[in-house]
Amino acid sequence: QVQLVESGGGLVQAGGSLRLSCAASGRTSSNYAMGWFRQAPGKEREFVAAIRWRTSGIYYTNYADSVKGRFTISRDNAKNTVFLQMNSLKPEDTAVYYCAARPFLGGSSDQLVRPGEYDYWGQGTQVTVSS
Repeated sequence: QVQLVESGGGLVQAGGSLRLSCAASGRTSSNYAMGWFRQAPGKEREFVAAIRWRTSGIYYTNYADSVKGRFTISRDNAKNTVFLQMNSLKPEDTAVYYCAARPFLGGSSDQLVRPGEYDYWGQGTQVTVSS
């Protein structure tokens, strides 16, 4: 079992920055893929970013087109924590942000953009961007 706890959300003006954290506990390892998703009122949960280990020794990351160049996902395995640095925030980034985790032992990274592919979820943290 894996427990995920997000933190770092809040209210920020457009153009500002926030850093979200997701602390993982339980049966986690570097073989787990970690993802960030968000859900705005009345909308479906959508992919934001994901990170997974590659056999080449570096992490593979992918991002939704809407956040590329503005958001950065990273992880600290020693602290079992994944981060989402969000810069140049826009009002349309307003949502509840969720951290998710799943074992990843190979295959296409395309599966990491689908919420249904993840086994564990945090409770979410609210991000509100004012115009």
